[in-house]
Amino acid sequence: MPANDEPRFRGRPAASPPSTSGGAEAAADKADPQDILKRGTRARRVWITLSCLFYFMAIIFLILVEVGNTGGGPIRDDLYFFKLDLSDIIVKALPPGQLVLTNSIARTLGLHDFYQVGLWSFCEGYEDSGITYCSEPSSMFWFNPVEVLLNELLAGASIALPSQVNDVLTILRIASHIMFGFFLASAALNFILMLAAPVVVYSRIWSGPFSILALVSTILVLVASSLGTAMSYAFKFAMNSQPDLNVNVEVGMKMLGFMWVATGFTLLAFVIHAGLCCCCTSRRDIKTGRRGAWTGVRARGEKGSYKLPNFNRVDRTAPPSA
Repeated sequence: MPANDEPRFRGRPAASPPSTSGGAEAAADKADPQDILKRGTRARRVWITLSCLFYFMAIIFLILVEVGNTGGGPIRDDLYFFKLDLSDIIVKALPPGQLVLTNSIARTLGLHDFYQVGLWSFCEGYEDSGITYCSEPSSMFWFNPVEVLLNELLAGASIALPSQVNDVLTILRIASHIMFGFFLASAALNFILMLAAPVVVYSRIWSGPFSILALVSTILVLVASSLGTAMSYAFKFAMNSQPDLNVNVEVGMKMLGFMWVATGFTLLAFVIHAGLCCCCTSRRDIKTGRRGAWTGVRARGEKGSYKLPNFNRVDRTAPPSA
């Protein structure tokens, strides 16, 4: 080396600032998989919780329908499909010697002022004292007004019931039997679906069977509610077809309201389960990577490509700088 030449040193490249993206990737790689599963399935869990709430509300209203008109309290006494009012009935014939009418015409004949019908039994009573008797609750119950009234009439008394009542008796019997079975089955099925619904968060495969069961429950309660509504109004029209008899029939709007509210909640739960068949990421989707799985683990670039860190390599084959 000549004396006048200064020593040459290889320049050391300046250190590049630390990459923020690399730190984010490292932090993401260290993320807890359980936290990622929870974040990814949050929407699905919210909808499942909402469906359980709808099932719970439907069960409450179905229980009220089941226990309505069974006696034992003012709430149950006000729940009935229809109420038959005979307090002002016009008499066709009176018992011998019965010339004075006290309180109501029905009492003169040995009848009660009103009869109200529920799913399990019927109750009867007087306007001034309320319900005095309820029949024993029985499965597959149906109200036969002709049989009940004829059994309570005093000897020698008679009333002229409309001929349409006999025609509607078959409808009453069939509708009552179907309603009893469908309401009970729907309440039991809703209870099972409410308890088992959290399973749907694990895989969308479970949403298919749940949707089918939810549809069956919806059909059951919908048919039962429709039959209850049709039966109540059919009996009302049959009794009111002869206005000279002066018999009034009141449809129980509370009972009908509870039935249709339960139907609405069950329908909403079915819609949720049907939507979960194709929407909202499940735990299985995240683990298999089919539905945006592990998106929080790596930072993605454009068009789905991964960003690689910049290592700032030094070209050692280049001649040293002067």
